[in-house]
Amino acid sequence: MYGDRSFGAVLRDVRQRRRLTMEELAEASGVSVRAIGDMERGRSRVPQRRTVVALAEGLGLPETEREALLASARTARPTRSVAAAGTVVPPRTVGDFTGRAPELALLRNAAERARTGEEESVWVVSGPPGCGKTTLALKAAADLAEGFPDGCFVVDLHGVDGPVDTGEALLKLLKALGVSDRRLAQEDPQGRAGLLRALLGDRRCLVVLDNARDEGQVRELLPVGGRSLVLITSRRPLTGLEDVGRLMLCAMAQDEAVGLLRRILGEERADAEPAAVARVAELCGRLPLALRVAGNWLTVRSGWSVDHLVRRLADEERRLGALAAGDIRVEAAFELSYRQLTGQAARMLRLLSLVPGPDMTAAYGAALTATDVFEAEDVMEELVEAGLLQTTFTGRHQLHDLMRLFARARLSREEEPGERDAAEDRLRTWLLDTAVVAGRWYKPKYGAPPPSWQGLVPLASAEEARAWLQSEAPSWLAALRGAARRGEHTQVVETAYAMEWFCDLWVHWGHWPEVFGLAAEAAAALDDPYMRAFHLNCHSWALSGCEQRHLEAIAQADEALIHARRAQDVHQQASALVQGASAHWQLGNTQMVADRTLAAVELSEAAGYYEVWPQAVRLYGTALRMLGRAEEALRQQQRVIAFLDEPDCPVSGHVADIFRAHTTQALGAACFALGRWREAADHLRSAQAQSSRLGMFHREAEQLLLLAETLIRLGETEEARSFLRQALALGEAADDKELKAAQKLLDTLPAE
Repeated sequence: MYGDRSFGAVLRDVRQRRRLTMEELAEASGVSVRAIGDMERGRSRVPQRRTVVALAEGLGLPETEREALLASARTARPTRSVAAAGTVVPPRTVGDFTGRAPELALLRNAAERARTGEEESVWVVSGPPGCGKTTLALKAAADLAEGFPDGCFVVDLHGVDGPVDTGEALLKLLKALGVSDRRLAQEDPQGRAGLLRALLGDRRCLVVLDNARDEGQVRELLPVGGRSLVLITSRRPLTGLEDVGRLMLCAMAQDEAVGLLRRILGEERADAEPAAVARVAELCGRLPLALRVAGNWLTVRSGWSVDHLVRRLADEERRLGALAAGDIRVEAAFELSYRQLTGQAARMLRLLSLVPGPDMTAAYGAALTATDVFEAEDVMEELVEAGLLQTTFTGRHQLHDLMRLFARARLSREEEPGERDAAEDRLRTWLLDTAVVAGRWYKPKYGAPPPSWQGLVPLASAEEARAWLQSEAPSWLAALRGAARRGEHTQVVETAYAMEWFCDLWVHWGHWPEVFGLAAEAAAALDDPYMRAFHLNCHSWALSGCEQRHLEAIAQADEALIHARRAQDVHQQASALVQGASAHWQLGNTQMVADRTLAAVELSEAAGYYEVWPQAVRLYGTALRMLGRAEEALRQQQRVIAFLDEPDCPVSGHVADIFRAHTTQALGAACFALGRWREAADHLRSAQAQSSRLGMFHREAEQLLLLAETLIRLGETEEARSFLRQALALGEAADDKELKAAQKLLDTLPAE
């Protein structure tokens, strides 16, 4: 009578035809309003026969319609009831579920495509312990249940705490799908797996296989095609499964984490301490399990302020212990996965907690364990598979903040202090030795590493060296700080010494004043006058060029000059004069710039030492231009270019390229001052191309701006507009003053 419609749809239709509200039917039948509502919406089990009889009597159905209603329930029951423990219908969802909108949208789209048989019918939701995999899957299942009329089933596979046997899970699902015991007895395990695939292929079911241990536990539970959808949650990515969609979960976004805490605490309490709530989210690493524990902890202790919890969590050694509420402990969630690791992987996890940067490569693991990269890569892959180490889209690895604390605690508990110190020493030494080799690619008389060098990372080109120095900067900087704290003065001095010319390619890094400041202190401790002069000069450059601390830069340059004279080193004496002049330039002391650079030029020429001479002459010419002596300035810049063009020029390689780019820009500026616009444009185009090739983007912005100004003078407005936009596109690689000037000039141009 009722066709293929679900029991809930039939019940709702009959009730409405009888013109009864749910409240009236509840009163007449003795079945609660909530139960009736859940049945009609398909959110609860199909009731037992006695409940259907009570509903039929409450509806006042005649005999034929009563039997039809009972038949509808019987037809639906195999796919709406669960005959075995461990399967839940409907899936339970968390009432205060927050965030994960993109992930839910992805699963909604997957459900739509699965229902039409277009794409993968299986999705793996994986991620580290406590990231909310189960919560997300159950929320998605609850939201999507109505689209799968043949049933929604959840099986907890207990993957990390006594895994359910695949055969047992198979029986649970088959019984839930209405297969009789007699039929099950006729099938061997292989036949049962085939029967499940056939049923899921024929019907439209949604199955959640929660907390899977590995591929083998779930492989026989998966459909092959059809219109059912299976969601698997696992700490492991289950990379051995084919033809599945994958959703990797990690920590929540900060706004989502704060939102979850607000829902748990209530808006009034959260609004009273918004900064503290945000800090709790950060200290929990935005991990959903930790956030829920923290929120529940505060809810139970309603008299405690949020800031009180912040103070408890701020202590790294006690943070994991503080994240416990009732029988839920964040540390316990990590412990379950940790126990399943091999000895090698467990040790690797402990040692990775020593990595000072935010992420790492396999080379870090190799340095820590004194193994080769391939062996370390294999062991770290086990950690990835266990969900304890995350892989970023760039292929690097990350430890979640709380996982790092967990691993560090295990390190203190399970490793001898001497072994921990030795591993830390190996990592620090590797980071700083590699930084030295990479930096030397840009230093005169060094270049490529010697054939005898055996490193854990490839540094076969200047480009590879630059990429390593920039990507690993947080770690090698932390290692440099550690070496300075330990009084390893020679290592600090040598590391910073290798950065002399690389630093000019990465002016806006933000840490050069610290690097060369630490090196200057180390050189003082060694009482090495040459190294004191060298690093004071570099510190002067960094203070002025990176942080605009020009007066301090002049003081450092003056001190460098004293030590350079003590060392009787012409190079560092001339450098001190030039660095001081550069800082005076920024302060607008043009005559002082001219005087100091001329002194550096004369000192270099008298000693026949020309390595600093091009820089001194260029800056001297720039001062002359600012003093209104543009013709003389032009001749000085031409002297530098002629010097660099000489076949036996003592300056070559990367350093000569930098000098040439700077001087070509100065030539363009001198021609601009003389009104020789076409020559100025030609020089500036050349300078910009050289700077771009070298990767000196801060210089490129200056050149593009001056080139645009020159082209405007030539009436070539559209090309000027293009160069101004090119300058703006450099973004953070350029100085703010150039960016603002470029935008201001662009705004003055006529509309296109």
